[in-house]
Amino acid sequence: MIHGWIPPQRFFAYLTWREIATLAEKENTIIIQPLGAIEQHGYHLPLIVDAAISQGVLGKALSLLPPEIPAFALPTIYYGKSNEHDGFPGTISISGQTLYNLLMEVGKSIYKAGFRKWILFNSHGGQPQVLEIVARDLHQLYPDFAIFPFFTWRVATVTNELLTPIEREWGIHGGDAETSLMLALLPEWVKMELAVREYPSIASTMLSLEGKFPFAWLTREISKSGVIGDATMASREKGEKILSDLATGWVKVITEVYHFRLGNS
Repeated sequence: MIHGWIPPQRFFAYLTWREIATLAEKENTIIIQPLGAIEQHGYHLPLIVDAAISQGVLGKALSLLPPEIPAFALPTIYYGKSNEHDGFPGTISISGQTLYNLLMEVGKSIYKAGFRKWILFNSHGGQPQVLEIVARDLHQLYPDFAIFPFFTWRVATVTNELLTPIEREWGIHGGDAETSLMLALLPEWVKMELAVREYPSIASTMLSLEGKFPFAWLTREISKSGVIGDATMASREKGEKILSDLATGWVKVITEVYHFRLGNS
C-alpha cells in the first residue's frame, strides 16, 4: 500500500480535507516529512536506502507512539541533494535550491492548513544543511511555526555499541549500520555476497568527512565501490536491534516536540 511502513491511521494523505479542517488541537498536531535520496550505496544495496530508512524508522516509531499524541506522516520525498555521488549510475540528484524551494512550498501549505509543528525527518547525510536553512527561513516568515530539522541517526544509542571504533568514525555510507538496517527492512533487496569493506585513506588526525573539521569531497574520490565503511560486518539481527533502538529514541523525541512551546507561548 501507499503508506508503506507508516501506520495507515497516521498517514496524512489518507485524510480528507474536511477531516483535516476539523482536527482537534491542530496547532499542536505534529506533521512529519520523511526525506531520503535515490543514490548509489555500493554493489550490494539498492538506490532507495535513505528513503527506506526514513520511512521504516519513522513507521516503527509511530507504531509505538502513544495514540493520544497527534502526529501524521506526509508521503516520503524520495529525491535529495546527492551530487556527492555524481558518476555512479542510478544516482538521481536535485539541487540544493530545488530541495529548498520544494520544502518551503510544502511548509507554507502545512502552515496554511493550520498546523504549527513540522518535523523534517531526514536520513540522507548530504542535505541536513539545506533543511536547517529551510527551518530558519520558514520560522522567520511564520514566527509561530516550529520547524525541526532532524537527522534519523542522531538518536542512536545501542546502535553505536554494535559498531567497531573505525566504523563509528568512518562508516558513513553503505557500511555496517545502513546494511544491517536494510537487512531488517528490505532483506530481499540486499546482496550480501557483494558486500565490501572500504575506508578512505586520509592522512590527517583532525580532518574528517563529517564532524568538527570536514572538507568537501566526492564519493568517487575516496571509494571505488561507493561504500564508505564495512558492509561485510552487517547482519539482520544487528539491524533489528538498530531499528528498535532508533524507533524508541524517536518516540521520545516526537513526544518532546508535542510538549514543546515556542517562546512565551
